[in-house]
Amino acid sequence: MNIQITINGAIEPDETIALYRANAWSSADKPERLLPALRNSHSLVTARCNGKLVGIGNAISDGYLVVYYPHMLVHPEFQGQGVGRKMMAAMQEIYRDFHQQMLTADGKAIEFYQSMGFERAGQTEPMWVYAGDEH
Repeated sequence: MNIQITINGAIEPDETIALYRANAWSSADKPERLLPALRNSHSLVTARCNGKLVGIGNAISDGYLVVYYPHMLVHPEFQGQGVGRKMMAAMQEIYRDFHQQMLTADGKAIEFYQSMGFERAGQTEPMWVYAGDEH
């Protein structure tokens, strides 16, 4: 499998929405907000297999100390094949020396992120104004 990882590459609306729908992320229902949000991220990582978008992730950052990874998706047909690991490695090339790297994980993603070195920070609790059943 030939996976190409790109930082800050171009994304097209149809392929992006299709990837979010394949993962059942509700953000797909808000393309007028999702696409600008991704394009205006500090960094955007994409994974392509033979030109097809199979993974996407973004980072929001102050550029110096703190980075937050809000989205990291891999098409279900490509999960478990190292695509997400390659995307996070590309992000780590940029953010590895930052003071804080944060994300919110649930379900199967928890074990994946723990294998990438992420862990719960002390006694912190995730807090937000958000409908918790959406992605």
